[in-house]
Amino acid sequence: MKYDFDRIIDRTGTASYKWDQSEKLFGRPDIVPLWVADMDFEAPREVVEAVTRRAEQGIYGYTVRTQAYYDAITGWLSRRHHWQIKQEWITSSPGVVPALSLMVLAFTEPGDGIILQSPVYYPFYDVIRMNGRTVVNNPLLLKEGRYEMDYELLEKQAREGAKMLLLCSPHNPGGRVWTREELERVAEICNKYGVLVVADEIHQDLVFSGHKHTPYASLTEASAQNSVTCIAPSKTFNLAGLQSAIVVVPNADIRSKYNALLKTLSIHMEAYFGLTATETSYTHGDEWLDQLLVYLEGNLRALTEFAEKHLPGVKVMQPEGTYLVWMDCTAISDKPQQLKKLMFEEAGVAFSEGSVFGEQGAGYLRVNLACPRALLLEALEKFAEAARSFEPARASE
Repeated sequence: MKYDFDRIIDRTGTASYKWDQSEKLFGRPDIVPLWVADMDFEAPREVVEAVTRRAEQGIYGYTVRTQAYYDAITGWLSRRHHWQIKQEWITSSPGVVPALSLMVLAFTEPGDGIILQSPVYYPFYDVIRMNGRTVVNNPLLLKEGRYEMDYELLEKQAREGAKMLLLCSPHNPGGRVWTREELERVAEICNKYGVLVVADEIHQDLVFSGHKHTPYASLTEASAQNSVTCIAPSKTFNLAGLQSAIVVVPNADIRSKYNALLKTLSIHMEAYFGLTATETSYTHGDEWLDQLLVYLEGNLRALTEFAEKHLPGVKVMQPEGTYLVWMDCTAISDKPQQLKKLMFEEAGVAFSEGSVFGEQGAGYLRVNLACPRALLLEALEKFAEAARSFEPARASE
């Protein structure tokens, strides 16, 4: 391995959202945090060097997209996902979640119904409710340890007037990499009833062996014209703090209206360092990503084997993509507050508590695998030791 993913980097004292809020969020400073979805790995060396050179210029002015930036994005999507897009389809956002919120504002009205498929990444609820729209819940179906879509309910909700579907693809927290056939059924329904599909595909590059990500807009011309795709290098290369995401909009009318909203809010220029990091990672990041995926699969095996030996009754949903693992901990407790007490007070670890992803998530925990293996095993050992003596009845007193 050319890259050392086992190296532990001390991130404390760096204004880290993940590492510097433990006492504030969880009540103690010595938490091992494997919750929020950023990685504890250094970005590719080429990216670090390019951003450093950019910083050394010393003048951090307004920034516009370059041809190299466009070429890096189109080249990456062609090379890694066999999706041929036109340069003019590309616009941007400070992040994927802001892009989702902007789409809700631009293409729905207050009170409109917007479909999400729970359990799902919790900001999906926020961008609907906090914009005055209505959540239309289309719960995923748990079958033989993996999630599937409820197409019958989806068609009913589309027929009854839902305006938009927020599609999480690959799925967070369940780790599903939706097959082409599954997405085609979604497209058939949404195209038929005029439901705009806004696809959060931020985890598109983090797909394990034996699975393949299909960009929703690549299905057919009809699906391209009735969708918006939101991607970013942030999850793939650990660049979330650089505030740079890509919005791919084949439909010229949708793109024009979205760009007008960007201009209205004056967020239509690129982030100074984000542009450089995006261009560099999508141009030089293939080898780093290939080795990262091998390491993450090793972490997944380590977690699964640990759970089988030391966490009786806990069921690990095997992800097909993302670096997140959804664990059914109802054998320990199905009460969110009890699982929080176990993690934060007893074990000194922080995984993501499942009910924030929707009521189906009660009794589940989401574990972030994207860290050195020694750190992952340390957190699991702390959790297992605390779980052995944990008494839910006392925890609820």
